[in-house]
Amino acid sequence: MGGWRGRASGVGTYIGRKAKEEWKWWNLITNAIHLISPPNENIIVTSDVSRPWWERYQPVSYKLDTRSGDESSFKDMVDRCKAVGVRIYADVVINHMAAFDRSGTGTGGSPFNGAIGEFPGVPFSARHFHTFSDCGARGDIDYQDTKQVRNCDLLGLKDLDHSQSYVQDKVAEYLNKLIDLGVAGFRVDAAKHMWPRDIAAIQKKVNDLPEGGRPFFYFEVIDWNTEAIKDDLSFGICY
Repeated sequence: MGGWRGRASGVGTYIGRKAKEEWKWWNLITNAIHLISPPNENIIVTSDVSRPWWERYQPVSYKLDTRSGDESSFKDMVDRCKAVGVRIYADVVINHMAAFDRSGTGTGGSPFNGAIGEFPGVPFSARHFHTFSDCGARGDIDYQDTKQVRNCDLLGLKDLDHSQSYVQDKVAEYLNKLIDLGVAGFRVDAAKHMWPRDIAAIQKKVNDLPEGGRPFFYFEVIDWNTEAIKDDLSFGICY
């Protein structure tokens, strides 16, 4: 999961997520407004300058507090970008939480324990994740099996059960908070591993933009043309 590039017709280009392209929110304003990372609290793998990019993709809460900055600096970045006509699309990690082999304290001070599915910063507990019976397999995911792709833990990451209204509500609260802070839409990480019906249910709970209209959604659906899930399966929920 190195660099990622995507283009949405009429709304500009978003580029980011490379290991050496990580910025403080205020840096984005003057240096690289096109380089962003997920804004919510994540795990800490190491405290040195070589911290891996992928720790950002193991959330422990939806608190806006990472090594890029806190909620106030994020809002300042969004406001300044909007003032010059640049719309912000947040990279959101809502398919999963941190991996089962991770525990400790996140970048915003929230405790967590992936082994038992405890994420009090949200809060989520073990009952909010897919179970072994939901997944139906052990070991690597069989990408010819849609159920495994969408119900099993991706690389050990704790897979949220988005069929639950409570989980949908918590995800929608996070997205609505970002809308309140001024973002115009979302790039949904690992959307391939979520059921489209659950994404649609979450979208219904997401507010309109303050200026009117719906937030823009686009999804990470990696399609090698050899698997059960194709990228066109999400077209009905992209807007």
